[in-house]
Amino acid sequence: MRISASTVLLGAASAASAASFQNQAQHVLADNVHKAHDAIKPVADSFAHTTLESFEEAFNGMNSQAKALWDEIKLLVPENAFDKPTWFSKPKAAKRRKDWDHVVKGADVQKLWVKDADGEKHREVGGQLDNFNLRVKSVDPSKLGVDKVKQYSGYLDDEANDKHLFYWFFESRNDPKNDPVVLWLNGGPGCSSLTGLFLELGPSSIDRKLKVVNNEYAWNNNASVIFLDQPVNVGYSYSGNAVSNTVAAGKDVYALLTLFFHQFPEYAKQDFHIAGESYAGHYIPVFASEILSHKDRNINLKSVLIGNGLTDPLTQYEHYRPMACGEGGYPAVLSESECRSMDNALPRCQSLIRNCYESGSVWSCVPAAIYCNNQFIGPYQRTGQNVYDIRGKCEDDNNLCYSALGWISDYLNQKDVMDALG
Repeated sequence: MRISASTVLLGAASAASAASFQNQAQHVLADNVHKAHDAIKPVADSFAHTTLESFEEAFNGMNSQAKALWDEIKLLVPENAFDKPTWFSKPKAAKRRKDWDHVVKGADVQKLWVKDADGEKHREVGGQLDNFNLRVKSVDPSKLGVDKVKQYSGYLDDEANDKHLFYWFFESRNDPKNDPVVLWLNGGPGCSSLTGLFLELGPSSIDRKLKVVNNEYAWNNNASVIFLDQPVNVGYSYSGNAVSNTVAAGKDVYALLTLFFHQFPEYAKQDFHIAGESYAGHYIPVFASEILSHKDRNINLKSVLIGNGLTDPLTQYEHYRPMACGEGGYPAVLSESECRSMDNALPRCQSLIRNCYESGSVWSCVPAAIYCNNQFIGPYQRTGQNVYDIRGKCEDDNNLCYSALGWISDYLNQKDVMDALG
């Protein structure tokens, strides 16, 4: 299984409702569609035909603004790009190894019953777990040198839907019997959480020579941390199908945590937190809601932590202009005319977003995402500034402004690394 530092997604067929809004690091339309068109082979003719029929039906129900924007999109994409849609997330094939230390079967866990204080019997944990299994590998810390602590990696398998989500667990360096447990999620949608591991909060980083460098400020100094690659086809996770929606992903995450804490009850009593950034602002509330919807659970959820989250585009897009135009505590990086253009574009952007919210259709949400990103993120990107840090320039256009993302991708694609993780 090979991994990419980031995934380019247009999202037209794979997004759901407001999920079509890409993160601030996505390239604007003209750049994106050319890269996607060159990189991804067209899907099968029959599937393309069905999809375009669905688009035609949805097109008739769009408002005039959305229809007009689809006409603009048609002019920007490469010739014949709409003959066979190329925007679908690319399924990954994978060769599954056989030597796992543990395989936890959801069907077995679902059969477990307990008695409460009143003598009433109930299932130990709620939820539909029949289709899920958890593969677990004990990672030898000496093999990779990422950290000396106890580590586990593996996959949550949903065999019925051919979904396989990769995770990597690091025990706390401090007091694992009492320190909290954190699930970390990067955004995108389509960014591997292993980039967060090696670029932000994990026990080590990767240098330009692909060597592991200890991070003395790692979160697992005082917490055990699970890094999860989701949705499918992100990082080491794989599927023969395209990505699903956020609600379905919530059930996957609930299953993963339930089976993990069943296998390792020594971590189940500690406080548990879900943390993430960017598009995780969409994921995390849904995942937390799914966990809390089950009265009988072995997940001690205490809080959620969202950094720079994209949660409500209707509210958030109007604040892009003030930040880029000198009203966010840093000097303006855009000209007065560019700032006025952003002001003028806001009503149309918000109207398209409202239509997306009301229709719940990707065919309405994609035009909203494309228009708003072009009008509010595009001008900033063209300055060459880092979209994640207004104080500096974008150092590497091929790796979301950070050369280290390329080093991380190269490191994770090494055979010895993949063998060590399963």
